[in-house]
Amino acid sequence: MQSILRRLRQLEIRIRKVVDAQLQGDFHSVFKGTGLEFDEVRLYQYGDEVRAIDWAVSAKGHGTFVKTYKEEREQSVLLLLDVSRSQRVGAEGRRKLDVAREICGILALSAARQDAQLGVLAFSDQKELYLPPGKGLRHAYALIKSVFSLAPQSPGTNVAAGIRQALGLLKRRSLVLLLSDFIDTEYERELTMLARKHDLIVVQLLDRREKEFPPLGIVPLRDEETGRTVWVNTSSKAWRARYRATYEQNREQIGQICRRHRTSFLSIATDVDYVPQLLNLFRLRNRRGAQPQSSATT
Repeated sequence: MQSILRRLRQLEIRIRKVVDAQLQGDFHSVFKGTGLEFDEVRLYQYGDEVRAIDWAVSAKGHGTFVKTYKEEREQSVLLLLDVSRSQRVGAEGRRKLDVAREICGILALSAARQDAQLGVLAFSDQKELYLPPGKGLRHAYALIKSVFSLAPQSPGTNVAAGIRQALGLLKRRSLVLLLSDFIDTEYERELTMLARKHDLIVVQLLDRREKEFPPLGIVPLRDEETGRTVWVNTSSKAWRARYRATYEQNREQIGQICRRHRTSFLSIATDVDYVPQLLNLFRLRNRRGAQPQSSATT
């Protein structure tokens, strides 16, 4: 546990140094979201956005008025973590699940220092772990220990069910970070509901082993989630092309869904340094007032 915390602190310190050196105060909080509440209406001023106009008030004939909002004082954050068997693909210590756990740990430590409430819901095809949002270093350490020591009970995947669980648990608008490889189907409806009700960031974890399979001849391949084994000719160009196409389809599907619903999206490969990508994502969110955008790295 101490070695885990030491690495997470090193990563967090690295993030803070980059923030201080490059962003010059523009990076107010990695947890800054669209947590806004209505404040008042005032007369329209040059430069105000048209979409902010309160047409009902303006229709009364006393001028054009716009709605103003203020940022909520307290941001609640939920880490929605996929811990299904497919997340265990990758090199030792750099599996998709390892990277996802590190990201959760960094955010937990950062949340503790920024007085933000942060919780975690880990899922496979069932609820594997839930820690309600809390504050402080003690809560952060408890969350990190729980995430890193979690041994999922089920190998299956059900992203839609995981999202439905989160929707049932969240009682107020929150910032939700969904971390998964999205090797699943039929989750767009639930993802749309989550994006509409909350400030959503989608992080897709990828491993290059899923893109290019070595030509090993005829070998047995076992699906870790279903337990089913099939024999395939990995030297076949046709099979390798289908294998690569499945990877690319999975990679593009979630990106397209996020763009369609204007949801923040980040694609992370396990063999690249993800810290600059996280920094860039949150920096863009803050500069654009947390307006959704997509960012992908292969």
